[in-house]
Amino acid sequence: MIVSNILAHPGVNHAFFTREGGVSNGVYDSLNGGLGSDDDRTKVLENRRRIAENLQVAPDRLVTPHQIHSPDVIAVSRPFAENEDRRADALVTATPGLAIGVATADCGPVLFADAENRVVGAAHAGWKGATTGILENTLDAMEKLGAARKAITAVLGPTISQQSYEVGPEFHARLTDDGRENAIYFTPSEKADHHMFDLPRYILDRLTAAGVGKATDLALCTYRDDKRFFSYRRTVHRGEPDYGRLLSVIVLTEE
Repeated sequence: MIVSNILAHPGVNHAFFTREGGVSNGVYDSLNGGLGSDDDRTKVLENRRRIAENLQVAPDRLVTPHQIHSPDVIAVSRPFAENEDRRADALVTATPGLAIGVATADCGPVLFADAENRVVGAAHAGWKGATTGILENTLDAMEKLGAARKAITAVLGPTISQQSYEVGPEFHARLTDDGRENAIYFTPSEKADHHMFDLPRYILDRLTAAGVGKATDLALCTYRDDKRFFSYRRTVHRGEPDYGRLLSVIVLTEE
């Protein structure tokens, strides 16, 4: 479990959970929080119970969306009903005791807090979501709940680093065609016509440009640290059948 000092506000609890401390086995070893994985569901639920317990909330008060690499945000004030549409890539809330989180395994988990106005958010920012507005939309949604943009702190948790994120020519063209300034996020790779993409820097720059009060990166690479983090890309390179998901969670404590 990793916490950020700049999110350590009175009235706010949070954690970027590692893969350590759970009950899952094999490629999911051990704190796999991903309900969308092929892991034993009872083990995933136990892992999520432990995550909720760590943040001092009941298991049914831990809320995560069904992530689809979109720019969509849902404002929540209660847990989702069983058949309720939860397709989104960020959640925001002003409800104390409701822990909101996202699942990642290389994409960027961003936790947001306006402790003064008591609004928090959690966003899953892969390249698709980041380029189409998930970060800006999360800030907009928090403002609708009463947050002040300049009072919001945003922290990027464990994410694949540029040194481990090789992309092909189509990806490079997509981003540089959208804006030539995006060339700064790429360096050439050893493979012809391929590049290394700096997703963490891209996320931080989008947050800064959007006017967030403070934004920082924990600078932790999911790909390179297989002891602490799950990584989709590492799983692909190793030919493994599936991968676990890391949960990043934030909650307003009861007053």
